[in-house]
Amino acid sequence: MEPLLLADIEAAIRSSWDADTTTPEHRPRWDPDNPARDQCGVTALVVNDLLGGQLIRGEVMVDGRQVDFHWWNRLGLGIEIDLTREQFGPHEVVTGGTVIDRPAEIVRLREEYETLRGRVLERLRGRIRVGSGRSV
Repeated sequence: MEPLLLADIEAAIRSSWDADTTTPEHRPRWDPDNPARDQCGVTALVVNDLLGGQLIRGEVMVDGRQVDFHWWNRLGLGIEIDLTREQFGPHEVVTGGTVIDRPAEIVRLREEYETLRGRVLERLRGRIRVGSGRSV
């Protein structure tokens, strides 16, 4: 089996984003020119599935007012991976970064998460092991 690189995971995730993997509120405004927009929560969960680590949540601020949350991942040694950071415009600032325990069950955005996860795993099929050593 050839080695799986972070670049492979990133490519699989980025090529799997679509309007149906974004938050329902944003779906009508999803734009392929900014495909990462509102994909952060489901993307962070899929990265967590593949690489473990911690889920991090920050606040999105516009003119000093919180308008949303932003999610990304922290691996060992404090290495942070944020595959959706480019979604923000210059007027949006992400602050903070609190570790959030992964929920035992995904309730909000479950369908979007499962759709993204399924696409990513299909793109990586035969190249990774997830969880307790099961091949994907």
